[in-house]
Amino acid sequence: MTERRLGVVMNGVTGRMGYRQHLVRSILDLREQGGVPLSDGTRVRLDPILVGRDPAKLAELAARHDLDRWTTDLDTALSEDADRLYFDAQVTSAREAAITRAIAAGKHVYTEKPIAADVPGALRLARAARDAGIRAGVVHDKLYLPGLLKLRRLVDSGFFGRILSVRGEFGYWVFEGDLRPAQRPSWNYRAEDGGGITTDMFPHWNYLLENLFGRVEAVTARVVTHIPRRWDEQGRGYAATADDAAYATFELAGGVVAQLNSSWATRVHRDELVEFHVDGTHGSAVAGLHRCRAQHRAHTPAPVWNPDLVEATPFREQWPEVPDDGRPTNGFRAQWEQFVRHLHDDGEHPYDFLAGVRGLRLAEAGLASSCEGRRVELDEVAL
Repeated sequence: MTERRLGVVMNGVTGRMGYRQHLVRSILDLREQGGVPLSDGTRVRLDPILVGRDPAKLAELAARHDLDRWTTDLDTALSEDADRLYFDAQVTSAREAAITRAIAAGKHVYTEKPIAADVPGALRLARAARDAGIRAGVVHDKLYLPGLLKLRRLVDSGFFGRILSVRGEFGYWVFEGDLRPAQRPSWNYRAEDGGGITTDMFPHWNYLLENLFGRVEAVTARVVTHIPRRWDEQGRGYAATADDAAYATFELAGGVVAQLNSSWATRVHRDELVEFHVDGTHGSAVAGLHRCRAQHRAHTPAPVWNPDLVEATPFREQWPEVPDDGRPTNGFRAQWEQFVRHLHDDGEHPYDFLAGVRGLRLAEAGLASSCEGRRVELDEVAL
């Protein structure tokens, strides 16, 4: 079996997402399975070098996973010709500068989103990547989740007929940090550090909506900070300057209306932490991270409104499960495989830096809508 090596400069893997999803559950898992298989039978062996600011954390991670390459000097890591791919999972505020250096060093780039702190910065990166002739990709992990893959299958099969609307609920209670430790890093609640649920989640909503239902053409949003004071990792109180909830209506191409609530200040009364309810003329579905249930029009009951009687209809039982199609893998790992194959001319990866620009633009439009109290229309994005 032919094997190719791909050196990957991984910046920001000491953070929760960079470590768990990208390093452990993607890169190291793919190494354990023998690399990324290409269609000609070749396998691409991934060889990461860990980059970060804390040498003690990097050394500990490397030792834990039997890795022999790490550094606190990004320029040194980028100078190695054999390490052709740069990956970024840093805090948002540090991302544009690091990716710019990687592009200047001739590296291909795969990055978490948002790709920059603002739309002008994201456009600068997209233009730099185009001019350098490198391949650039942005994480679109939720498209690869089992529940969303089942929903994609329903959409592609025409199950819904004409899609009318989408209603989404995402979120959970993130502890303030005094009574119990917060489940998210404190920078998420500081606008000056790139925090805020709108900036975090609207890029996700953009790629989910445009790839499943249609391009977002307008947004009306209300963005709030429900919990104004929190406690950081050292137990110090601080003012939460970033939003922790966003309530939005998105108007999509083709007349589809999507209403999505995002909140880190809500208690869960759902089957999963995120759920999307899709209604169409021929059928409806409810999809989460893993499960998807559907109801065809031929099986739709005829409820009658009667507030004088306790409702006895078992509505949830009338929605059968959409079966798995094969064995779905981790969404982050699946997209890593796709991007690595793309680097070796073995398939397309459509989620480029312009897709990242569109996601960030939707976040900025949502913030502007809330601040100015108006509906914001969105034009096509072009370089």
